[in-house]
This record gives sequence, structure tokens and C-alpha cells, in this order.
Amino acid sequence: MLVVGLTGGIGSGKSTVAELFQRKGVEVIDADLIAREVVAPGEPALLSIAEHFGNGLIDEHGALRRSELRELVFANPAERTWLEQLLHPLINDVITQRIARCDSSYCILMSPLLLETTQSQLTDRILVVDVDRETQLQRTMERDASPRETIEAIIDAQVSRDQRCKAADDLLSNNNDISELALQVDKLHDSYLQLAEKT
Repeated sequence: MLVVGLTGGIGSGKSTVAELFQRKGVEVIDADLIAREVVAPGEPALLSIAEHFGNGLIDEHGALRRSELRELVFANPAERTWLEQLLHPLINDVITQRIARCDSSYCILMSPLLLETTQSQLTDRILVVDVDRETQLQRTMERDASPRETIEAIIDAQVSRDQRCKAADDLLSNNNDISELALQVDKLHDSYLQLAEKT
């Protein structure tokens, strides 16, 4: 099974690219969704988070207050490290199971932290969606209604744009419109199908 790791900085358009691949029948494994699953109400990881940070991060429905946790850990590197050590092994286990069950010609592993974690070791190729920093900031502030400082802290905590581009086997530019992006995805899809036949 050919596994393509899809990554990019926050606000780069990973979800849009993933959707374009899905329309072609390619299965997409979303590490962000899995990250939500492992901290769902009743999951052991959520109990660990509540014990470590206090019950203030759990809402009245027993769910994690994700945006509050995000602001807390991005303001405190030691707490972010603690959280990553708890969650990343759990997320990787689920990703591995999903890859094993994938039944499309190849699969996409979409992860914002592909290069910051060991998730890249689960892939055969790395596809990076690239945009400039100001575009990242504008898109993310519009989407999340988060303060600019929080978004900047997230961008700064991620692998730099230069490092990401150097790590890429394939690079998608997403500074233009969706039709331009779709053309790039078409070419990559054809290329991945050929690679998948040889895998």
C-alpha cells in the first residue's frame, strides 16, 4: 500500500487538497480527526488530561475544551511536550490500523504534524501544501476566529516553511484559486496511481 503523507502549515489548505483526492476515490486518513477521537468523552486520554490540567478544560457535556487547551499548551512548551507524549503514540496506533484497512489504490495520511512527529515514518512519500505566512494567518483567523498571537504561536511551533518544502517529495502551491489546485492534484493522482502499481 502506497501511503502519501499530506501536510502543510496551519491554514495552508490541506483539507481542500484532501477533498480533491477523495473525489477521485482515494481514502484519506485524517490525523486531526483521530486526535479528536482519542480524547472523546470516556477515553482514557481525556481522563489523563483532566487529571493533569484540572477539570476546567472539560465542558458540561464531558468534552474537551479544545481551544482553551490549545491556547494553554502553545503558551507553555513543557505542557505541550507532556500532551504530545500522551497523545502521539495513541494517534499513531489508530493511523496504523486505518492504513491496514485502506482499500483504495493508495491512501493519503493528512497530518499537520507529519514532520514534527514520527508519523512521517508511516508514509512512502511526503506531499506538502505550500502557502506564504500572511496567507496562513489570514485564512486561519477567518476560519477559527482565534487571536493573531495564538495563530502565530502555532505557526512558529510548526516546522518552518523552508524545512517543510525541503522535506517534500511533492509540492503543491496553494496561493491561487481552486481550479489551479485541482489541476495540480490531477497530475499527482496519475503519478501516485503509477507508483501504487509498483508498490
